[in-house]
Amino acid sequence: MGIELKGWYLLAKEAEPSLRFAATSAACAKRDLIVVVPWVLGNVISGSPILFEPYIESAQYAAAYRNYHWQALRQTSQDTYIEIPTNVNPYPVKADHILDRARSDSGGNFGRLARTGMMDSYMQKLNDVQLCGIKTLYWRQFLKAFHDSTTDDQVRAALERLRQSVQHATDFPSEKAQAALSIITELTRLLDIEV
Repeated sequence: MGIELKGWYLLAKEAEPSLRFAATSAACAKRDLIVVVPWVLGNVISGSPILFEPYIESAQYAAAYRNYHWQALRQTSQDTYIEIPTNVNPYPVKADHILDRARSDSGGNFGRLARTGMMDSYMQKLNDVQLCGIKTLYWRQFLKAFHDSTTDDQVRAALERLRQSVQHATDFPSEKAQAALSIITELTRLLDIEV
């Protein structure tokens, strides 16, 4: 049994796992798996790592679906041909050529399983996970606003968007939502920004 294991920092700016899986289906044994393990820090920006339920899929199925998506489902005017190695079996040796290769892949996206749609419902479920009372989706949107050239006005706007997201949540009166607003207020104080 083989496992292709990938960690996924749930609050990364790119809202999907960057796992690239290019092994041809014939190189995968029946019980080989693709496993993506999402994680965050316990206090969002600090603390010990917390792991979430992993995404687990058959490697054979993932390879076959990836190719089907590339050739039949993806909307593109580019060449969709995939070069598939021949005479491949499970448990190849290091020198064996086992990778499928898209003839036209200028963006380097062939093999990005998260872009095939096969992980969509799984990723959506994780977007709704609450970290310190705030959905993962909102934390990611908030953290995306920060980079080297971020101005005080942009930080102020990001904090306000986060505050509004929490206030418009369906469970706003809850203790978790109130705690989330307290965290935003504390972030504002720590950053010495008036909102």
